[in-house]
Amino acid sequence: QVQLVESGGGLAQPGGSLRLSCAASGFTFSTSAMSWARQAPGKGLDWVSSIGSDSSITYYTDSVKGRFTISRDNANNTVYLQMNTLKPEDTALYYCARGWGSGPPRGQGTQVTVSS
Repeated sequence: QVQLVESGGGLAQPGGSLRLSCAASGFTFSTSAMSWARQAPGKGLDWVSSIGSDSSITYYTDSVKGRFTISRDNANNTVYLQMNTLKPEDTALYYCARGWGSGPPRGQGTQVTVSS
């Protein structure tokens, strides 16, 4: 079955950086688009970014453009989200998802907290 395991979250200061990873299994990763989504406290699930199967296409929600970078390693079935210049409003539970949207399927999430 599809398994998606996120890691790399934690506490960061405003202006800091974090790199999230998502290890995928149970499906043909190299032919699947992959995405990141997030859910802030008390809010709904929001799509953040997507990447095509060969990394040739990437999309970002406006609020993270220029600060976040999505990438993937098809040899290791892993998708990444490099997050720079973090803001308090980036605080959320971050999920990776198979496909172009917010899933399902999704992983269990990794918590990112941006605070001084």
